[in-house]
Amino acid sequence: MSVKDIIILGCSSQQPTRSRNHGAYLFRWNDEGLLFDPGEGTQRQFIFANVAPTVVNRIFVSHFHGDHCLGLGSFLMRLNLDKVTHPIHCYYPASGKKYFDRLRYGTIYHETIQVVEHPVSEAGLVEDDGRFRIEATFLEHGVDNIGWRITEPDTRKFDQAALNSHGIRGLQMRELIEKGCISVDGRVIPIEEVSWIRQGDSIAIVIDTRYCANAVNIAKNAKVLLCESTYQEEHRELAYKHFHLTAKQAATIAKEAGAQQLILTHFSARYQNLKDFETEARAVFPNTYVAEDLKSFLFDQ
Repeated sequence: MSVKDIIILGCSSQQPTRSRNHGAYLFRWNDEGLLFDPGEGTQRQFIFANVAPTVVNRIFVSHFHGDHCLGLGSFLMRLNLDKVTHPIHCYYPASGKKYFDRLRYGTIYHETIQVVEHPVSEAGLVEDDGRFRIEATFLEHGVDNIGWRITEPDTRKFDQAALNSHGIRGLQMRELIEKGCISVDGRVIPIEEVSWIRQGDSIAIVIDTRYCANAVNIAKNAKVLLCESTYQEEHRELAYKHFHLTAKQAATIAKEAGAQQLILTHFSARYQNLKDFETEARAVFPNTYVAEDLKSFLFDQ
C-alpha cells in the first residue's frame, strides 16, 4: 500500500518567521504527489523534509498572492533540472493566467518538462482522470481564490471469511470480478454477497477566505480539511478586514461540513504560540491539529 500522508512544508502566511516558512503542502497519495500553494522557499523545504521533488506530478495554486505562488517558478525549474519525464499538471484560477506565465518563465532556462495547464474559470468538476476527481469552488478573499476537493475512486473490498465459506479462490476470483457472479456447487454467488464498496477518501483544501458557504460545501464529509486560520478570535475584526479566518471559524467550517479531521495552517507572524490556535479550535471541533513546518500527518487510518 502506498503512503497516504500530508507533509507541511511551510505554515506561515504573508510574512515568514524564523520557524515558519511560506506555506506549501504536499499530499502523497496513491503513488502521486499533490503540491498545494508553493510559497517562496518550497524547493528548499523539500530538502529539509527529506523528500525528492520528483514525487510531485500535480501542483495546485489557490490564488496568486505571493505567499501562495512565489515558489512555483523555481519548483518547476527544479523538476526541469531533475529531468522528470512524467507530466506536471498545474491547476490555478484562469484569471491569473498572466501571473502563472510570469512565474513559469521568470528566468532563462531550457524547458524540457511537460507542463499541462488546467486554468479554472468555473466552480465544479475540474477533472476526473480515473485516479482522482478534482473539484473547485471559489472562496471569499477579494481576488479569485479556489478551494479544492480531491477524491479517490471507490474500491471494492472482499470479505475473506465469506470467500472462504463459499470456497472461492484462485482463478475463481478473476471470474467473479469479471462477471460479477460465480456458480459454486450449483448456486450463483453474486459479487455483492462477498464484498462491499469502500467509498474513496476526499481531502479539502481551504486557504485564504472569509467564512462562507462554499468553504463548508467543498469540505462536506472530507477525511481531512486543511484550512487557514490566520488569526485567533481576539483579532476577528482583522480576519474579516483581510478576508481571512480565525481558528474558531475554521473549526466551525469543519464541524458544519462533517469533516473527520481539521489541520490549521497559514498563521500570522504576530503569533508565536500556535498551541492557542489548537485550543481555540478544539472547543468547537475536537479533532483539530496545528500545522508545523516539516510535520507530517497520516490519513490512511
